[in-house]
Formats: sequence, C-alpha cells, structure tokens
Amino acid sequence: MPDGYDLIIFDCDGVLIDSEVISTGTLLDALAAHNLDVDLGYVKKTYLGRSFSVVKGDYLRLTGRELPDGFEADFLARLYAAYRGRLVAMAGVEELIRALPGEYCMATSSGIERATLSLEVTGLLPLFEGRIFCASMVARGKPAPDLFLHAARAYGADPSRCLVIEDSEVGILAGRNAGMDVWHFRGGSHFNGGPAPALDHDCDPRTFASMNEMAAALRAF
Repeated sequence: MPDGYDLIIFDCDGVLIDSEVISTGTLLDALAAHNLDVDLGYVKKTYLGRSFSVVKGDYLRLTGRELPDGFEADFLARLYAAYRGRLVAMAGVEELIRALPGEYCMATSSGIERATLSLEVTGLLPLFEGRIFCASMVARGKPAPDLFLHAARAYGADPSRCLVIEDSEVGILAGRNAGMDVWHFRGGSHFNGGPAPALDHDCDPRTFASMNEMAAALRAF
C-alpha cells in the first residue's frame, strides 16, 4: 500500500466496470416508457453516481406522480440483460487490483444484487468478495460521506489516510465530505465524445484517463 493510504476505496460503475453508457441508456428508455420526457444529458447529470431513490424522488418532482409499481424491477431486468450481453471490466483494473499490497474495497450507490452481478459478469467478484459496501448500508447516499466513512470504519482506517477513486461528481463530493483524498477516473466510455462534466468549484481532484496511469501513480508513492 502507498505510504500515505491505509485503504483504497473504489467506486463500481464507471470505475471498476464500464457500465455507465449501458445503465444511463437503459434508464432513459425505461423513463420514456413511463412518459417522462428527459434526454440522456439530463439522466447523466441528475442520476449518475446516485442511488435509485434519487430517480424516484425526481420522477415525483417532475410529474407529480410516484413511479409505477414494478418500475424498478422492470428497469433492473432490462439492465441485467444488457449487462450479461455487453458489460466489461474497465481495461487494466484487474491488474491494478492484484498489484495492491494493502487493503482495498468497493463502495457503490448500486444495490448489492446489481453490484454482485456486475462483478460476477466481469470476472472481478473473486477480488471483491467480502469487500462490497452499498448505499443500502447507510442512511444517506452520495454526496453524503456516510458510505465511505462506513467502509473506513469497517477496516479501522482513518479517513484522512483513505483514497477514494471515483468517476462522478457526487462520488467525488462524497469522498471530499468524508475527509478523504479523491482521484477522478475518466477512462470510462461515458466520457467519450463529450466534455467532462463540470465539477463543484471546490473540487480539483487529480485526474486519470486510464488504469495504467493510475497504477503508475500508485507505484510512485
């Protein structure tokens, strides 16, 4: 482990797995089928990196109606089918994980079923069994610090000696709110063909375009 960190905490979607194009596209289609007329840019900006409760709350705010019964189950069924056919691990991430000499874990806004399936499909599950932390384990999701602090407590790690690796603005803010160092990973396919999302003016994390770059930075400590 680098001298400065006792624990490295990886986000899942958009960091460990290249899933965000699949998940945002699937969610957009599911919302359109229930008469919510938003575009892909809105879905990315509003829901990326957040738990499903945010989708529910925003649907109620925009339409004045609750999401229909069965919406989440239908969305997840579509998503899981897409995952099984198209989902891949982020290039270079398995090699990076296997080279870490110290503690690491995953902290995700996804539910445990979705997170486990993602890791299973991409072959990463053996590396993260017993190391998965999900939003359902805490009271508040990202950008609140609860999930990252919960993970740190589980390892007995001081937050100031933890490193968070995130792709989304809400994840970056959650890491900063937890008092942890944060690195911004921008190697996922959802960053292709468009500008980087604007970050809060107080956020200026170190940015990486590939897992190889990040691995080199970790070795340099």
